[in-house]
Amino acid sequence: MADDGLISHKRDPIKSSVGNAAAQRRRQHAVTVGKERREALMRTKRLCRVGVSGNSDDASLDDGDMMVEDDQSVLEARTSSAVEELKLAVAYQGKGATQKRVNALRDLRRLLSKSEFPPVEAALQAGAIPLLIQCLSFSSPDEQLLEAAWCLTNIAAGKPEETKALFPALPLLVAHLGEKSSVHVVEQCAWALGNVAGEGEELRNVLLLQGALPALARMMLPNKRSTVRTAAWALSNLIKGPDPRAATELIKIDGIPDGIVRNLKKGDDELATEVAWVIVYLTALSNVATTILAKSNLVQVLVEILAMSSSLQLLIPVLRSLGNLVAGDNHITNVLVAGHEITDNAIQALVKCLKSEHRILKKEAAWVLSNIAAGSVEHKRLIYSSEAMQLLLNLLSTAAFDIKKEVAYVLGNICVAPAEGSGRPNVILDHLVNLVHGGCLTGFVVLVRSADVEAAKLGLQFIELVLRGMPNGEGPKLVEREDGIDAMERYQFHENEELRCMANELVDKYFGEEYGLDE
Repeated sequence: MADDGLISHKRDPIKSSVGNAAAQRRRQHAVTVGKERREALMRTKRLCRVGVSGNSDDASLDDGDMMVEDDQSVLEARTSSAVEELKLAVAYQGKGATQKRVNALRDLRRLLSKSEFPPVEAALQAGAIPLLIQCLSFSSPDEQLLEAAWCLTNIAAGKPEETKALFPALPLLVAHLGEKSSVHVVEQCAWALGNVAGEGEELRNVLLLQGALPALARMMLPNKRSTVRTAAWALSNLIKGPDPRAATELIKIDGIPDGIVRNLKKGDDELATEVAWVIVYLTALSNVATTILAKSNLVQVLVEILAMSSSLQLLIPVLRSLGNLVAGDNHITNVLVAGHEITDNAIQALVKCLKSEHRILKKEAAWVLSNIAAGSVEHKRLIYSSEAMQLLLNLLSTAAFDIKKEVAYVLGNICVAPAEGSGRPNVILDHLVNLVHGGCLTGFVVLVRSADVEAAKLGLQFIELVLRGMPNGEGPKLVEREDGIDAMERYQFHENEELRCMANELVDKYFGEEYGLDE
């Protein structure tokens, strides 16, 4: 069943901007693996070089055996020959037929595990897929099933058109996730399906229709580490949307909420990382999932990991999961953090991330803080009284632009209380005064001058707070001193109507013909 009303009613993961309780911040931020192409590819598809059993005998090649680019044509020729050998082995019905098929599959699998760019195209052109499907038949021994699934896993790790070539094999791969299959076969088939799901929405929908979701979900329930890790990675690819129905269906499966928290607490960074990415997609896409997980002790577990772990790969999805949870509806946010000791612990952990040398951790931590700061006045005061404030002020003036923008959301939200009715948000005067005297106005004027529409709007909103809220009419003089008038006047004929109107109204209202006459 669809997660009714999600798009129109769910608050975006990054909450309200300054002065706008319904600001539109992209939900996609929460489910973005990373802008870096390499990181995205590593998260989405994985080549299998060592078998799921983890035995050293399964290693397909030593480091010194890696094929270099000059040998690619040789590798492709050997792959074509290997497929021909597999064709003969599949057709052979005499003595030792099973071992003959296993040997042929192993030879093909080893070739598909070599080089940075495996010879997938050569295997497909030689007709590998129908043969591999035959080798996946339910009457086959486990060793044959494992080798065939392994070949399909590495084919699925290829280019989009190569991944789509697995379409006829998908029903059997899903079927082998059943309880009658051996653990190693199940894990290898799950790996192959994870690669397929990573290719895009079209193939994800096919897998969902074929029952891959409940089959993979069952793999999350046992205590076997490698099984859960593989299943979690495959599920994170399968539920990443944009349709929220898969995320909602997953969280409703018996045992899944408890299994997620249990596996997250095991102290295994690799396992926790994969499980945390499942939480990222669940909380980004499904209100139902967010509500169910909010009733568990998940937030406490996430905060504990945030405080203790130094793994960048784990901290990123943990930060995003935490940010998504506190970006839920107000009643969820208040249940999660308002008035609880866990809020202080969370802010302390986020301070650790703000101090990190990793720019991505600084940005993600600021994003989570912006969600907390968009909550109640109590939330705002907790951040305001913490060590985070000085760090945020420093980042606003010295950090990279994308971090500055996230920091600006935190500082801006700290200065406003929720408005009554449809009016403008009320200024929290002591917060505003101390932040402005701390030098943050300069950073917001810089945002006004940027070409980024979202950042410019944020800067204008903060300037409005300063002009309206600073006591004794001090606001206009402070803005003028920072060349804020000039920054706003650049929007006099700007193509963006919202920015143009905002800037012109502020200039007309506070710097009109009578400005300065009383001096």
